[in-house]
Amino acid sequence: MAQKPLQNYIPALTGVRALAAYLVFVSHYSYAFDENFPRAVQRFLAELHIGVTIFFVLSGFLIAFRYFDSFQLTGNWFKQYLKNRVARIYPMYFLLTAGAFISYYFTQNPKVTNGFGRPVVLFLMNITFLRGFFDQLKFTGIAQGWSLTVEECFYFSAPFIFYFAQKYRKFYVQPLVITGLGVLLVLMFRNMNWHGFFGNFTFMMLYTFFGRCFEFFAGIQLALIVKKRNLNGQAKTGYTYLGFGLIFLCVWIMSVLPIPKGHVAGLHNPLGIVTNNYLLAVSIALFFYGLLTETTILKKILSNKFVELLGKSSYIFYLIHLGYIADFLHDGFDWLNEYVFTLYDKWELTWHSPFQYDNLNVLYAFIILNGISILLFKLIEEPLNHYIRKSDFLIRNDRTKATTGAAATK
Repeated sequence: MAQKPLQNYIPALTGVRALAAYLVFVSHYSYAFDENFPRAVQRFLAELHIGVTIFFVLSGFLIAFRYFDSFQLTGNWFKQYLKNRVARIYPMYFLLTAGAFISYYFTQNPKVTNGFGRPVVLFLMNITFLRGFFDQLKFTGIAQGWSLTVEECFYFSAPFIFYFAQKYRKFYVQPLVITGLGVLLVLMFRNMNWHGFFGNFTFMMLYTFFGRCFEFFAGIQLALIVKKRNLNGQAKTGYTYLGFGLIFLCVWIMSVLPIPKGHVAGLHNPLGIVTNNYLLAVSIALFFYGLLTETTILKKILSNKFVELLGKSSYIFYLIHLGYIADFLHDGFDWLNEYVFTLYDKWELTWHSPFQYDNLNVLYAFIILNGISILLFKLIEEPLNHYIRKSDFLIRNDRTKATTGAAATK
């Protein structure tokens, strides 16, 4: 029986986006388990930042799977390509970043600016993704948004990566060259006191495209393998669970590494960087290969309609799980906790408050943030995405051209 090619839209990989966002959530809120879990478990949970690597490998795969055979280094193609990327990434990022700086105006929360004295300039650096090139500014605005600078660098680079891959065939050389350029930038700027612009090798390797490009290349290579072999998802060879297991083996390796002074995770150890940027990326690509070529229970779960919806809204969840919206929720839980105990005192009761435990509050926040994410996805992100794609932004769409042409002939 002839194998059918994979479709451009793969539900299981949309479900993976939700998994990735939730892993990042757990890593950021691992403090809630301090009193109830052994230190080894706390360290393991803190290393679940691997969701970011999952996003990067997935981006590399999807962009290559959709564009590798059809890209053109022409103005019109590039404009349409950028239009699609802007429609997908930018509207919610801009709106939520604007919200962060509006909240700063009222609260003066130092996390938004990290001591940078010109919030208007910093806002412009955030909405143009430039803050991601500065070590001291990378966590300003929406802190986790640093990863979008890495994503945008990949989006701009992808057509040229595809061009050189097709022209010279030496695919493995490109990540070496890109990381080498990153090393050169650090050597040039590390002694300059310019808000940490390429200020050190750890920053370059963990927070810039130059250091993390291999993760995207792992996804690109997977796409090329899948396209070449024309796979249809019916194999039963165990790649899904092998890759899944190796992913968490990488997490364990990082969790037992010594944490360098001034840092918070084994990720920042040199061996942690190698594990996260290279070994983990290969493990994730293997896991994706299994999802694409095998029929498993895990694939069915990730393809479930509700999980798919969570995956579609996971970008917003990722952007709001830390920052002013999450802070507002936790402040609300603290207020509710005090209010409940005030009532208990009034009623002369000694009950526990449902808001007095950090781990329960984290669970409440997780549920509420998912609800907010789904609402924002349905009401704002999805409509804006479709509107921009159909609009004349950057390039006039075919429907507009046809209408214009028809009008001209009347």
